[in-house]
Amino acid sequence: MPTGTTSPPMRLAAADPGPFSREIELAAELLPLEHARILELGCGRAEFTRALAARFPSSRITAMEVDTVQHEKNLASERPGNVAFAAGGADAIPLPDACVDVVLMLKSLHHVPFGRMDAALAEIARVLVPGGLAYFSEPIYAGEFNAIMSLFHDERVVREAAFASLVRAVESGRFALAAERFWQAKRRYAGFAEFDERMIGATHTTHRLSAGTYAAVRERFLRHL
Repeated sequence: MPTGTTSPPMRLAAADPGPFSREIELAAELLPLEHARILELGCGRAEFTRALAARFPSSRITAMEVDTVQHEKNLASERPGNVAFAAGGADAIPLPDACVDVVLMLKSLHHVPFGRMDAALAEIARVLVPGGLAYFSEPIYAGEFNAIMSLFHDERVVREAAFASLVRAVESGRFALAAERFWQAKRRYAGFAEFDERMIGATHTTHRLSAGTYAAVRERFLRHL
Protein backbone atom coordinates (compact mmCIF):
# COMPACT_ATOMS: atom_id res chain seq x y z
CA MET A 1 0.00 0.00 0.00
CA PRO A 2 1.38 3.47 -0.80
CA THR A 3 2.84 5.25 2.18
CA GLY A 4 0.84 7.41 4.57
CA THR A 5 0.82 5.49 7.86
CA THR A 6 3.47 4.23 10.27
CA SER A 7 4.21 0.59 9.54
CA PRO A 8 4.83 -2.06 12.21
CA PRO A 9 8.02 -4.11 11.89
CA MET A 10 7.94 -6.93 9.37
CA ARG A 11 8.86 -10.53 10.20
CA LEU A 12 10.37 -13.13 7.91
CA ALA A 13 8.82 -15.95 9.95
CA ALA A 14 6.78 -16.49 13.11
CA ALA A 15 6.91 -19.03 15.94
CA ASP A 16 3.21 -19.74 15.36
CA PRO A 17 2.71 -20.93 11.78
CA GLY A 18 -0.88 -19.71 11.88
CA PRO A 19 -4.14 -21.39 10.90
CA PHE A 20 -4.86 -23.38 7.77
CA SER A 21 -6.47 -21.16 5.20
CA ARG A 22 -7.05 -20.70 1.48
CA GLU A 23 -5.36 -17.89 -0.41
CA ILE A 24 -8.59 -16.63 -1.91
CA GLU A 25 -10.24 -16.38 1.51
CA LEU A 26 -7.37 -14.23 2.81
CA ALA A 27 -7.41 -12.05 -0.28
CA ALA A 28 -11.17 -11.59 0.00
CA GLU A 29 -10.79 -10.64 3.65
CA LEU A 30 -7.92 -8.20 3.22
CA LEU A 31 -8.57 -6.56 -0.17
CA PRO A 32 -11.37 -4.50 -1.77
CA LEU A 33 -11.88 -6.79 -4.77
CA GLU A 34 -15.43 -5.91 -5.78
CA HIS A 35 -15.51 -3.67 -8.88
CA ALA A 36 -11.70 -3.51 -8.73
CA ARG A 37 -9.10 -3.28 -11.47
CA ILE A 38 -6.74 -6.07 -10.48
CA LEU A 39 -3.26 -6.90 -11.77
CA GLU A 40 -1.92 -10.35 -10.96
CA LEU A 41 1.83 -10.70 -11.60
CA GLY A 42 3.24 -14.17 -12.16
CA CYS A 43 -0.15 -15.82 -12.59
CA GLY A 44 1.32 -19.20 -13.59
CA ARG A 45 -1.44 -21.61 -14.61
CA ALA A 46 -3.99 -18.93 -13.65
CA GLU A 47 -5.82 -21.21 -11.24
CA PHE A 48 -6.10 -18.45 -8.66
CA THR A 49 -7.00 -16.00 -11.43
CA ARG A 50 -10.01 -18.07 -12.45
CA ALA A 51 -11.16 -18.56 -8.86
CA LEU A 52 -10.87 -14.82 -8.27
CA ALA A 53 -12.78 -14.01 -11.45
CA ALA A 54 -15.60 -16.35 -10.50
CA ARG A 55 -15.87 -14.98 -6.96
CA PHE A 56 -15.67 -11.34 -8.03
CA PRO A 57 -17.34 -11.12 -11.45
CA SER A 58 -17.51 -7.31 -11.18
CA SER A 59 -13.70 -7.07 -11.11
CA ARG A 60 -11.45 -6.75 -14.15
CA ILE A 61 -8.30 -8.85 -13.93
CA THR A 62 -5.10 -8.56 -15.95
CA ALA A 63 -3.09 -11.74 -15.36
CA MET A 64 0.57 -11.43 -16.40
CA GLU A 65 3.09 -14.23 -16.80
CA VAL A 66 6.77 -13.92 -17.77
CA ASP A 67 7.15 -17.61 -18.68
CA THR A 68 6.36 -17.61 -22.41
CA VAL A 69 5.47 -21.32 -22.49
CA GLN A 70 2.89 -20.95 -19.74
CA HIS A 71 1.60 -17.67 -21.19
CA GLU A 72 0.86 -19.38 -24.50
CA LYS A 73 -1.01 -22.13 -22.65
CA ASN A 74 -3.04 -19.49 -20.81
CA LEU A 75 -3.94 -17.76 -24.06
CA ALA A 76 -5.06 -21.05 -25.56
CA SER A 77 -7.26 -21.90 -22.58
CA GLU A 78 -10.82 -20.88 -21.90
CA ARG A 79 -11.05 -17.89 -19.60
CA PRO A 80 -13.72 -15.82 -17.87
CA GLY A 81 -14.86 -12.67 -19.61
CA ASN A 82 -13.39 -10.44 -16.90
CA VAL A 83 -9.83 -11.83 -17.35
CA ALA A 84 -7.19 -10.68 -19.83
CA PHE A 85 -3.85 -12.49 -20.12
CA ALA A 86 -0.69 -10.49 -20.80
CA ALA A 87 3.00 -11.32 -21.20
CA GLY A 88 5.58 -9.58 -19.05
CA GLY A 89 7.50 -9.47 -15.81
CA ALA A 90 6.96 -7.49 -12.64
CA ASP A 91 10.09 -5.41 -13.21
CA ALA A 92 8.75 -3.92 -16.46
CA ILE A 93 4.95 -3.78 -16.34
CA PRO A 94 3.50 -2.75 -19.72
CA LEU A 95 0.72 -0.62 -18.21
CA PRO A 96 0.32 3.13 -17.68
CA ASP A 97 0.73 4.91 -14.35
CA ALA A 98 -2.02 4.71 -11.71
CA CYS A 99 -4.26 2.32 -13.64
CA VAL A 100 -4.98 -0.52 -11.17
CA ASP A 101 -6.57 -0.69 -7.73
CA VAL A 102 -4.99 -3.93 -6.50
CA VAL A 103 -1.78 -5.77 -7.40
CA LEU A 104 -1.30 -9.43 -6.48
CA MET A 105 1.97 -11.36 -6.35
CA LEU A 106 1.35 -14.91 -5.17
CA LYS A 107 4.61 -16.75 -4.43
CA SER A 108 6.29 -14.96 -7.30
CA LEU A 109 8.33 -12.03 -5.95
CA HIS A 110 11.20 -14.39 -5.14
CA HIS A 111 11.20 -15.50 -8.80
CA VAL A 112 12.12 -11.99 -9.94
CA PRO A 113 15.89 -11.83 -10.66
CA PHE A 114 17.99 -10.70 -7.69
CA GLY A 115 18.92 -7.33 -9.09
CA ARG A 116 15.40 -6.52 -10.27
CA MET A 117 13.27 -7.04 -7.14
CA ASP A 118 13.47 -3.39 -6.08
CA ALA A 119 12.63 -2.34 -9.63
CA ALA A 120 9.60 -4.64 -9.56
CA LEU A 121 8.31 -3.00 -6.38
CA ALA A 122 8.85 0.43 -7.92
CA GLU A 123 6.84 -0.68 -10.95
CA ILE A 124 4.03 -1.93 -8.74
CA ALA A 125 3.91 1.39 -6.90
CA ARG A 126 3.82 3.16 -10.26
CA VAL A 127 0.80 1.32 -11.66
CA LEU A 128 -1.23 1.49 -8.44
CA VAL A 129 -3.72 4.31 -7.99
CA PRO A 130 -3.18 6.51 -4.92
CA GLY A 131 -4.35 4.47 -1.93
CA GLY A 132 -4.18 1.24 -3.94
CA LEU A 133 -3.16 -2.05 -2.33
CA ALA A 134 -0.41 -4.55 -3.13
CA TYR A 135 -0.72 -8.09 -1.78
CA PHE A 136 2.47 -10.19 -1.58
CA SER A 137 2.18 -13.85 -0.62
CA GLU A 138 5.57 -15.50 -0.07
CA PRO A 139 6.34 -19.03 1.20
CA ILE A 140 8.11 -19.50 4.51
CA TYR A 141 11.25 -21.64 4.45
CA ALA A 142 9.79 -24.38 6.66
CA GLY A 143 7.52 -27.40 6.52
CA GLU A 144 7.59 -30.79 4.80
CA PHE A 145 6.63 -29.55 1.34
CA ASN A 146 9.52 -27.09 1.49
CA ALA A 147 11.81 -29.92 2.61
CA ILE A 148 10.84 -31.98 -0.45
CA MET A 149 11.28 -29.05 -2.84
CA SER A 150 14.62 -28.03 -1.35
CA LEU A 151 16.09 -31.43 -2.31
CA PHE A 152 16.27 -30.15 -5.89
CA HIS A 153 15.31 -26.46 -5.75
CA ASP A 154 16.46 -24.70 -2.59
CA GLU A 155 14.93 -21.21 -2.44
CA ARG A 156 16.22 -20.00 0.91
CA VAL A 157 18.45 -17.27 -0.56
CA VAL A 158 15.91 -15.89 -3.05
CA ARG A 159 13.10 -15.89 -0.50
CA GLU A 160 15.27 -13.97 1.96
CA ALA A 161 16.13 -11.53 -0.84
CA ALA A 162 12.45 -11.01 -1.63
CA PHE A 163 11.71 -10.29 2.02
CA ALA A 164 14.63 -7.85 2.23
CA SER A 165 13.31 -6.06 -0.85
CA LEU A 166 9.87 -5.68 0.75
CA VAL A 167 11.47 -4.35 3.94
CA ARG A 168 13.41 -1.76 1.92
CA ALA A 169 10.25 -0.70 0.10
CA VAL A 170 8.48 -0.11 3.41
CA GLU A 171 11.41 1.54 5.15
CA SER A 172 11.91 3.90 2.20
CA GLY A 173 8.28 5.02 2.32
CA ARG A 174 7.39 3.57 -1.08
CA PHE A 175 4.84 1.35 0.67
CA ALA A 176 3.28 1.20 4.10
CA LEU A 177 2.61 -2.17 5.71
CA ALA A 178 -1.15 -2.57 6.16
CA ALA A 179 -1.06 -6.14 7.51
CA GLU A 180 1.14 -9.21 7.73
CA ARG A 181 -0.37 -12.68 8.17
CA PHE A 182 1.16 -16.10 8.68
CA TRP A 183 -0.90 -19.09 7.60
CA GLN A 184 -0.65 -22.68 6.45
CA ALA A 185 -1.81 -24.15 3.16
CA LYS A 186 -2.59 -27.71 2.10
CA ARG A 187 -1.09 -29.01 -1.13
CA ARG A 188 -2.86 -31.86 -2.91
CA TYR A 189 -1.55 -34.04 -5.75
CA ALA A 190 -3.17 -37.12 -7.28
CA GLY A 191 0.20 -38.84 -7.03
CA PHE A 192 3.90 -38.40 -7.66
CA ALA A 193 3.35 -38.16 -11.42
CA GLU A 194 1.37 -34.96 -10.95
CA PHE A 195 4.00 -33.53 -8.58
CA ASP A 196 6.68 -34.44 -11.14
CA GLU A 197 4.80 -32.74 -13.97
CA ARG A 198 3.88 -29.60 -12.06
CA MET A 199 6.89 -28.99 -9.83
CA ILE A 200 9.92 -30.77 -11.27
CA GLY A 201 8.74 -30.15 -14.83
CA ALA A 202 7.76 -26.50 -14.28
CA THR A 203 8.48 -24.52 -17.44
CA HIS A 204 9.54 -21.35 -15.59
CA THR A 205 12.63 -23.12 -14.19
CA THR A 206 14.79 -25.88 -15.67
CA HIS A 207 15.38 -28.64 -13.12
CA ARG A 208 17.96 -31.30 -13.98
CA LEU A 209 17.88 -33.99 -11.30
CA SER A 210 20.37 -36.82 -11.05
CA ALA A 211 18.88 -40.30 -10.75
CA GLY A 212 19.77 -40.32 -7.06
CA THR A 213 18.16 -36.96 -6.34
CA TYR A 214 15.04 -37.89 -8.30
CA ALA A 215 14.72 -41.11 -6.26
CA ALA A 216 15.17 -39.20 -3.00
CA VAL A 217 12.49 -36.68 -3.96
CA ARG A 218 10.08 -39.45 -4.93
CA GLU A 219 10.73 -41.42 -1.75
CA ARG A 220 10.15 -38.39 0.49
CA PHE A 221 7.02 -37.40 -1.43
CA LEU A 222 5.53 -40.91 -1.17
CA ARG A 223 5.72 -40.81 2.63
CA HIS A 224 2.73 -38.48 2.47
CA LEU A 225 0.69 -40.15 -0.25
